Amino acid sequence: MTQTTVITGGTGGMGLATARILGRDHRIVIADLDQGRIDQAVSDLTGLGIDAIGFVCDITDGSAANRLFENAEEGGHHVRAVVHTAGISPQMGTPDRIARINGTGTVNIAQAFLKRASEGDALVNVASTAGHGLPKILIPFRSFRLAQTDPASFERVIVKRARVFGKKLHAGITYGLSKAFVIWYTRSLAGAFGSKGARVVSVSPGSFDTAMGKLEKDHGASEFLKVSAIKRFGHPEEIAAVLAFCASEAPGYLTGTDILVDGGTQAGQEFRTNH
Repeated sequence: MTQTTVITGGTGGMGLATARILGRDHRIVIADLDQGRIDQAVSDLTGLGIDAIGFVCDITDGSAANRLFENAEEGGHHVRAVVHTAGISPQMGTPDRIARINGTGTVNIAQAFLKRASEGDALVNVASTAGHGLPKILIPFRSFRLAQTDPASFERVIVKRARVFGKKLHAGITYGLSKAFVIWYTRSLAGAFGSKGARVVSVSPGSFDTAMGKLEKDHGASEFLKVSAIKRFGHPEEIAAVLAFCASEAPGYLTGTDILVDGGTQAGQEFRTNH
């Protein structure tokens, strides 16, 4: 039976581009919030000869995340891989909503998958270069541990910590903290997934030419091009290639780490500072 990949946020630029690659040898299950967008994405994929279905899923609801996997498994299918691209950027929501979707949503998807993960399976979480950009002293690592046991308190800590930078930067810093959490949480899950013969990896994109990326273009994203090694936004297909590889069975020894795909922006900032 064809193996299944679940792609959250699968109607977006990165998610859909990843589905086109993994769909070559996987059945694709698209999860998103809008039924119309899901129908269009499924239509696009089936038009390419890809076996694809879709479900509406609010990832901030743990029960909904579990139902997503139950639906994906109907008919005896096994979910071998999950590519978790669902998330929102600073221009897409309030700090509270950013913390809930990017933080708690990631926990819900990871825990739902971990329950049924087995040998050769893989979870790929999409983090962000923003998760690498904050001084570590400002990141509430201890409070990250609340994410599984007390998500409301976890979200409040992130939002409160980000507030010290002022109203103008509140959403942006919350986003950075939420993505720093995704990187940390992915590492923390390596042992649990490994005990089942499965892997978990995060990928941190920089500025990409997607709908979300364009929203951030005039709010600082374009400034990073001044120091990046590659002076352009990335193409969705370029990040999709990395996500699909991480989710495939090929990198069987790759787990518990983050892969930065930012066109050399972090490197440019580091070495510009040193000159």
